[in-house]
Amino acid sequence: MLIRSFIPAHITAFFVPRVHKDPLKSGSLGAGVNLDKGTNVFASVETGTLERHIHVAFNGEPVKKEEAVISYSVAEELIPADFIGEVEIWQYFDFPNGYGFGNSGGGALGTALALGHAFGGTWLKAAGIAHKHEVLKGGGLGDVVAQLAGGIEVRVKAGGPGIGVVDNLFFEDYRVLLVPLGRLSTREVLDGDVVGVITAEGEKALDALLRDPRPERMMLLARTFAERTGLLGGELLELARELDRILKLPSSMIMLGRGLFALVREDEVENSVSLLSDLGLPYDVTGIHVGKPTVGRWVG
Repeated sequence: MLIRSFIPAHITAFFVPRVHKDPLKSGSLGAGVNLDKGTNVFASVETGTLERHIHVAFNGEPVKKEEAVISYSVAEELIPADFIGEVEIWQYFDFPNGYGFGNSGGGALGTALALGHAFGGTWLKAAGIAHKHEVLKGGGLGDVVAQLAGGIEVRVKAGGPGIGVVDNLFFEDYRVLLVPLGRLSTREVLDGDVVGVITAEGEKALDALLRDPRPERMMLLARTFAERTGLLGGELLELARELDRILKLPSSMIMLGRGLFALVREDEVENSVSLLSDLGLPYDVTGIHVGKPTVGRWVG
């Protein structure tokens, strides 16, 4: 049996970390965007072997348990204890790991949904297990609940699936311009002195967005948050200002990755792509994924 799940990549625009001793009550407040590209997970479940085996691969390459501890932990919890057979989990990412696209959450949630579909259960139970191991293993705080919601999301109450509350903004005709330039360690940022500033500025941004809940307002607040926290600076800020000259809405930093994103109309794509091409920088333009992730039996 082969099960496929698709989890949209997720960009955080601004955030407020909320850590609790109960991982299901840990999470984040904030806002972000789900993309049409993301993580595809294929789970193959075969019986008839004499022993229990679980294997995980990233982009076609097998990975050791210590290199995919979140996915292995999710699998161990969702596969029944008395199951004897072989489970192979193949994760394919449209974006590089560590660039701020929610790959860790995508892999965890995709694995959980595929195995939940294979062995029985509910979306909420599977997603809760994914969120729990994301928090416990340092993967992320808010991607799983955001990816479950789809669209342009606003996390108004922190916590995992069933506890956290996520709303959505209405939007029309926007696409997402991406400039992925490199990795940024979430753990290093959240372990640093900047957390206090992130919390204060994130709370201000969320309050302002809830008073005026529009995508345009979100981008303005995201840029203000990125600059006031000091996360956006140097050459990345200079590039953001270059994009500002040709876009109607400000670009902002992908949280947390070394890169930028912007909401653009179709008539803005050509000029922005031309600018980035002239600068020799990587870019992508994607749609916004509306609705939940998908999961079901795969017939290739």
